[in-house]
Amino acid sequence: MTQQYVLAIDQGTTSTRCILFDRRARLVGVAQRPHHQHYPRPGWAEQDAMEIWRNVERIVPQALRDSGVAAQQIAALGIANQRETTVVWDRRTGRPIRRAIVWQDVRTEELVGTLQRRVGAEQIRRRCGLPLATYFAAPRLRWILDSEPGLRERAERGEVLFGTMETWLIWNLTGGVDGGLHLTDVTNASRTLLMDLSTLTWNDDLSTFFGIPAAMLPRIQPSTAPYGVTSRVVPGIRIAAALGDQHAALFGQTCFARGEIKCTYGTGGFLMMNTGSELVRSEHGLLTTIGYQIGSEPVYALEGPIAVTGSLVQWVRDNIGLVASAPEIETLARSVDDNGGCYIVPAFSGLYAPYWRSDARGLIAGLTSYITKGHIARAVLEATAWQTRDVVEAMNADSGLRAEALRVDGGMTANNLLMQIVADVLDLAVLRPFVAETVSLGAAYAAGLAVGYWPDLEGLRSNWRRAAQWVPRMEPAHRADEYDNWKRAVELASGWLRTPPHDR
Repeated sequence: MTQQYVLAIDQGTTSTRCILFDRRARLVGVAQRPHHQHYPRPGWAEQDAMEIWRNVERIVPQALRDSGVAAQQIAALGIANQRETTVVWDRRTGRPIRRAIVWQDVRTEELVGTLQRRVGAEQIRRRCGLPLATYFAAPRLRWILDSEPGLRERAERGEVLFGTMETWLIWNLTGGVDGGLHLTDVTNASRTLLMDLSTLTWNDDLSTFFGIPAAMLPRIQPSTAPYGVTSRVVPGIRIAAALGDQHAALFGQTCFARGEIKCTYGTGGFLMMNTGSELVRSEHGLLTTIGYQIGSEPVYALEGPIAVTGSLVQWVRDNIGLVASAPEIETLARSVDDNGGCYIVPAFSGLYAPYWRSDARGLIAGLTSYITKGHIARAVLEATAWQTRDVVEAMNADSGLRAEALRVDGGMTANNLLMQIVADVLDLAVLRPFVAETVSLGAAYAAGLAVGYWPDLEGLRSNWRRAAQWVPRMEPAHRADEYDNWKRAVELASGWLRTPPHDR
């Protein structure tokens, strides 16, 4: 029998990758291309959706060609994508109306402030699990409709379509202007402010509140489902799954049981806890979302995004010159035994979960003449760990659960000292898997599960293998004292702006 594989497209914020996996979740082939980032004004972030599509046209055949795999050997294709990035395109021409507005973009801050004062704003979180914020797609979509004369009328007639990146790629892969399928999955739909978390359908009241014509919205599907067959790039491949990137990482880390938790450490940090079939409405500053959906069974999750983790290391490298390369931060931090009483709160543009303080700004607290570069480097790493602790504490409080371990992935997990510090401040084991590409693997797992390539969730669990583990070594009293100091530093950073922008 001919060997079969599963293909994953990981459409990320800075690049798009195509990866092939075999039945044992081993990486067989990979191709990757970056795309340009456009910053036309302060606070604006855009990407060219056509450039991203052209990259997909290149990397899928390249990954197959380089690995010596034929299209007939691909059992299924799964797609993972940067969430909340918003694309609107012409159904007839297939051309985007304008550049995609990226999830980092905050141009809708004034619009969000106006919407928050409208009747009905108080019902948004109850219906979709999310706060009304610039972070999500609906305000961006409303901004696009308002900024292009005649666009709303065209949208009402179904002449223009909306989607996040997986929708854009699925539409193009399945034919584009020649019958492309206009679909999304529940995880991406749950990040728009337009989907009802209880019914997993578009909510008419939310669409009306934001002024979004229903005719431009894609059909919502489970994460694992038949999304169609490719007719372009490499024809004949079944598209069987789609998930937002952090949901794909949860799936790739095989966090299938209630209370299991993962964190992806990159530019920022994204923690997600599986809460099972229970829709837990957060009272401690977290986002309630869909973890994933297999068939008719949704699995809910709590999420806590952290704005600045790896980007703090980049900042001390590029702006301050503390180190010449990111890996050097670990060596410098190991030159001291502790932080010397120094704490860094990296609220460069406010604090995300669980505080949601857009009036916060970064600070370094506890400076004395004793502090050296080593202490500052240590405080840089500890800032990521303490922010993780804040979110985990909120997750425990909201869910009534307590994770036994934290599964981690992302570029920062190569820093062994950081991982030990995270274990110490959480008082939890920290586990890093062999397969670092957990987002791509999660998309592949979901697609393979949908077509029977893998039989069940337990079969996926058996593929998960631990590459490294860190266990807590910090004394409980010291941990409590240090956490108290961190909380005091956060208080100092909060309310820094006298006239704060709109709070998330």
